Amino acid sequence: MRTKKQIDEIIALLEEEYPLAECTLDFRKDYELLFSVRLAAQCTDERVNKVTPALYEAYPTLESIAQASPEEIGEYVRSCGFFRAKSRDIVLAAQMLLSDFGGKVPDNMEDLLKLPGVGRKTANLILGDVYGKPSYVVDTHCIRLTNRIGIVDNLKDPVKIEMVLRDVLPPEKSTNFCHRMVHHGRAVCDARHPQCEKCVIRHLCKTFSGE
Repeated sequence: MRTKKQIDEIIALLEEEYPLAECTLDFRKDYELLFSVRLAAQCTDERVNKVTPALYEAYPTLESIAQASPEEIGEYVRSCGFFRAKSRDIVLAAQMLLSDFGGKVPDNMEDLLKLPGVGRKTANLILGDVYGKPSYVVDTHCIRLTNRIGIVDNLKDPVKIEMVLRDVLPPEKSTNFCHRMVHHGRAVCDARHPQCEKCVIRHLCKTFSGE
């Protein structure tokens, strides 16, 4: 496992490499991010960003989404895959936001996890990007990179990785660090062909050093 000094250097180098650490899903309202994350499951953010403008033009308010049928929502998000389950969760979540939370996306983990289709990854993303709270978004990029680099030791369980990150990352750096994991995973350290020669943190990486 990397030392605190090594992790601090990794954080600093990734900050220089990716100064704009931000969510790659487009949204204007809190619930739009919530629904976009659900649509992004086993789908690319790029695809989600292409379908949501038409969805929110047709259903411009939370109330209109809550009143729609999953079949109606599904016509707009079909290309995202698993659209029936995703559409159902979006409609049910919209209804619960109105009935239980006054039309606002909750600002705490416990309540977020009550919403249909919301797990810890989604909840952490909302806490970080909507409410500016420390968050630990453990997606496929984060799982792959934290293991390769050696920030965690052979962990695949997202919750266990999240708990390690809570211990080793400065809280004020956590949200942006997780976004940078996504950027670095897409640009350099991809699943099949990591481009180690381009990696600014290779000298700190467990896999590159052959440990």
